[in-house]
Amino acid sequence: MAQADEAARTVIMTVDDDPGVSRAVARDLRRRYGASYRIVRAESGESALQALRELKLRGDLVAVILADYRMPRMNGIEFLEQALDVYPGARRVLLTAYADTNAAIDAINVVDLDHYLLKPWDPPEEKLYPVLDDLLQAWRSSDHRPVPSTKVVGHRWSARSSEVREFLARNQVPYRWYSSDEPEGRRLLAAAGADGRRLPLVIAPDGTPLVEPEAPELAARVGLATTPAADFYDLVVVGGGPAGLGAAVYGASEGLRTVLVERSATGGQAGQSSRIENYLGFPDGVSGAQLTDRARRQAAKFGAEILTAREVTGLEVSGAARTVRFSDGSAVSAHSVILATGVSYRQLDAPGADGLTGCGVFYGSALTEAPACQDHNVYIVGGANSAGQAAMHLARGAKSVTLLVRGPSLTASMSHYLIQQVEEAPNISVRCGTVVEAAHGDGHLEQLTLRDTQSGHTERVDAQWLFVFIGAAPRTDWLDGTVLRDRGGFILAGPDLTPDGRPPAGWELDRPPYHLETSVPGVFVAGDARAESAKRVASAVGEGAMAVMLVHRYLEQS
Repeated sequence: MAQADEAARTVIMTVDDDPGVSRAVARDLRRRYGASYRIVRAESGESALQALRELKLRGDLVAVILADYRMPRMNGIEFLEQALDVYPGARRVLLTAYADTNAAIDAINVVDLDHYLLKPWDPPEEKLYPVLDDLLQAWRSSDHRPVPSTKVVGHRWSARSSEVREFLARNQVPYRWYSSDEPEGRRLLAAAGADGRRLPLVIAPDGTPLVEPEAPELAARVGLATTPAADFYDLVVVGGGPAGLGAAVYGASEGLRTVLVERSATGGQAGQSSRIENYLGFPDGVSGAQLTDRARRQAAKFGAEILTAREVTGLEVSGAARTVRFSDGSAVSAHSVILATGVSYRQLDAPGADGLTGCGVFYGSALTEAPACQDHNVYIVGGANSAGQAAMHLARGAKSVTLLVRGPSLTASMSHYLIQQVEEAPNISVRCGTVVEAAHGDGHLEQLTLRDTQSGHTERVDAQWLFVFIGAAPRTDWLDGTVLRDRGGFILAGPDLTPDGRPPAGWELDRPPYHLETSVPGVFVAGDARAESAKRVASAVGEGAMAVMLVHRYLEQS
């Protein structure tokens, strides 16, 4: 009986902007599957996404989505990419003409396309039904049951509420947001016995209420691993950005007992990017979240442990062991360590900004806040790729986006392709030679004072949203006195440790440090935390893989 009920609620969706084709596809689907599945059809990507969201709220299941490639405003690939966020387990099929075969092949990378069908699909008994029968069988064999979601009750201008939402989103934890001043939010507060003065309230999947939870407690309650399964490993990777994930994938796949430790969420700054378009193998671009999720799943598939919400505070050397210490006093040891701690955005040095962080002033893309920017004026501080990518993403819904750039132009720090996109966007403007002098607001950002660096002229503008992407500060203070760093805090490695041909002080081996090896034998660095690194996703992943190769060399000679 339960299986029959589930089948009755399970949906097969078809999307095509041509009403005649849409009806024909739905007719063929109902003829074969109507008795067991509900057939839902839509005539645009936008209406289909709305229908998927409504199905999600009702708790319905979606087994297969068929989308036409050539649709105006939102083509089939763009639609399936967004549908992937709503129903990641649904099987995805693209309907396409012969001339669009290359686009369908590209979609295999972009949206993990399961199949593409050439029009016409007649007779369906030969060209349509066998494909769907296989996909439905695969879907039924998978764990397609809805994942119990976490509930978050908070306030729009609560900094801690914003942090919790960002933490859950970046760790791919499904959650639902409720405003504390709306009826459902008030109902949840009352059910948890909370008065709403301390926010956010997080209700874990098992129903446990958490008031203003810290990251480690929240991570443990929503099912993220926080405790290592063993005391000793071959390799500890500190940091879960592209370099750390690359190291974890290559380390675990090559037989090293590997554990990755991340302080907040895997992906690093790249994981917050709305779209990365110059990464090899993704001609249509890929979001940082999608790239991170794939890399994380890949590392786990090979057996790497991934620990979240663990703050690393120290590194110790004891004989052949390298021990990484955590803020709670616990530790994990290994034969080798790869430091892939990345960098963080520098804080905005402007009066009023600190008090409004999370209340209109955000560091990084804060993608969970993007929907609230609809039809608002948005300001972005920064002139590098991360700022440009955020501008393009926010411009989809914002009334206007203004890039505030300290330098004379974007050419020194932003990729050429991205500059062209920014220049072509009708609602994005660039103000070079401009800095934020002050931020103003009572409880949330309301205005900014901007200063022209050449003339010194200042003006005050209305603003509710400011996203900051300035500079790169390495997260390496905890390594002070352990490994050598440059004046900026970036870690020195390889040839940079031996500029005069002599090994660094305290180096006891009869060989010079390997290319990515730090001043401590067996401790390597990869990615943005390394001095003179390229600060690109591809190079960070490459360094993570290279560091593992050098770890093998180190272990063989130890």
